[in-house]
Amino acid sequence: RKLPNDMSKMPMRVLVTGGSGLVGKAIEHVVKNEGGKLEGEEWIFLSSKDGDLVDIAQTRAIFEKHRPTHVIHLAAKVGGLYLHMKENLYFLRDNLRINDNVLQTAHEMDVSKVVSCLSSCIFPDKTEYPIDESMIHNGPPHDSNYGYSHAKRMIDVQNRAYFQQHGRRYTAVIPTNVFGPYDNFNIENGHVLSALMNKTYKAKKEGTSVTVCGSGNPRRQFTFSLDLGRLIIWVLREYKEIDPIILSVGEEDEVSIKEVEDMIASALEFTGEIHFDTMLGDGQLKKTASNAKLRSYLPDFTFTPLKEALKMTCDWFVANYDAART
Repeated sequence: RKLPNDMSKMPMRVLVTGGSGLVGKAIEHVVKNEGGKLEGEEWIFLSSKDGDLVDIAQTRAIFEKHRPTHVIHLAAKVGGLYLHMKENLYFLRDNLRINDNVLQTAHEMDVSKVVSCLSSCIFPDKTEYPIDESMIHNGPPHDSNYGYSHAKRMIDVQNRAYFQQHGRRYTAVIPTNVFGPYDNFNIENGHVLSALMNKTYKAKKEGTSVTVCGSGNPRRQFTFSLDLGRLIIWVLREYKEIDPIILSVGEEDEVSIKEVEDMIASALEFTGEIHFDTMLGDGQLKKTASNAKLRSYLPDFTFTPLKEALKMTCDWFVANYDAART
């Protein structure tokens, strides 16, 4: 199949791996409902039902079938804090395979741009704050999920190598603590905000108190999935660097787990008692990230206020309780 000389004149055909997850669904929403898709473009959102990206043959088959010009790579094997602590080897091996299969197949099939999603857990455990993009590899990640973190860091290493050896424009984004509709709300292994929403909703229905794991003191920058979706589409179209970019609310928007639980309680109109179980570990107390690089590109981008985004997510969760991942 001979390609026209100027690929840039052709409408993009974008393949989104992990398209049924939290971030994939947000990108799909922006594409379908906010004019994120330009005329002639095709956007394909994959879920794990479309094939197993741990398997190279299935990965190739997916790329052969859809022939993307661009890829947004979100797929990963993930779990909550306690599951990662138990199964680091599994998270390391499966994520290394997924990422290598996607990037190498993209290269072999002449995909012109890949935007992969890293995670703020890849940052060094012992570090100065705020963390910026230049500090990713300055020391080992936190012990709790080092398998997943090292696999994610390798995407950045591999991106640089594809550029150096082949001139490929493959890059990565680093979001912080994303939440929103379609998240995993499982109390055992969901992310903190979504697990708290589920816990609080359950306590409201059953008339019991809420017990939050840990002291409530750790502070995080929470980023709403729809904001992240808008920003990832901007990265795909406009961001030219190979080096990753942190996509996050600012340092001034960092809040404690306790403050967030209060906001969730008020969004769900929960008036019962809230306890903090200090016998359970807290994980990292903070991992403040700088969004200065993002701001240098997009000084006027407005993030959805946390209270409003939490309310929207709580409303979605209650309305979709039976279908949500719980």
